[in-house]
Amino acid sequence: METRRWTNPSLPQTLQIAVFLLYFRAVMGLLFGLAFGLIGLLIVVAMAASGFGIANEKRWAYHLGVGVACFALLPVAVAVGTGSIGLLTLLRIDYALRLAFD
Repeated sequence: METRRWTNPSLPQTLQIAVFLLYFRAVMGLLFGLAFGLIGLLIVVAMAASGFGIANEKRWAYHLGVGVACFALLPVAVAVGTGSIGLLTLLRIDYALRLAFD
């Protein structure tokens, strides 16, 4: 019988935390408006799907999770690269927390 689970206690601790963070970011994206628009909705669905896939030990989910995490860092990297925000701005608590979760 095939089992599906939202969490997997047999995974290493780092992967369990990654699954929880993917779920957390997906829920926060829904609550705070990331899901408005097609691309935002796709990102939220990809976060939740990769968390679920990692919990069920699917190879595609590991790649999707890394891709979504890198994509989430892209706006910050572009803003720093274009000079929209300075490197010292990244030390503010709101940017530091966002980067820590991403």
